[in-house]
Amino acid sequence: MARRVFILNGPNLDMLGRREPRVYGTVTLAEIEKRCRTLAAELDFDLFFAQSNAEGQLIDWLHQAYDEAAAVIVNPAGLSTRSVALHDALRILEQPVIEVHLTNIFSREATYHDGLVTARAAGGFLAGFGADVYELALRGLEGLPGGPPA
Repeated sequence: MARRVFILNGPNLDMLGRREPRVYGTVTLAEIEKRCRTLAAELDFDLFFAQSNAEGQLIDWLHQAYDEAAAVIVNPAGLSTRSVALHDALRILEQPVIEVHLTNIFSREATYHDGLVTARAAGGFLAGFGADVYELALRGLEGLPGGPPA
């Protein structure tokens, strides 16, 4: 039986490939999803992949992940520095959580690394590897405390 994994993407990530390609690269979110689906099939993961610009929608999906005992890979984007509500929803989860960011947020403007809120609720954190962070996170799920997703 395939193990359930949610990959959730926050605000503005639907603009990847067009938004500041010097910073975020030229890979689109659709291309990232395709790569993740290919790897998820190899790893026998049942993948739910989604993006929303609405904080409430992301929280609803996290509640769904809880109900489905799914591991979560999340790129909260700009919500990572200020969303206590997203942090609280991530803390509810009992399965592994990995937060990812395309850029090395610690080498960027202070806005991106001062007061990281959501990362405190994650068991793993990957940043700065571009679109590869998603596949690295999928591969990393097995090694997180709490074991592989159910």
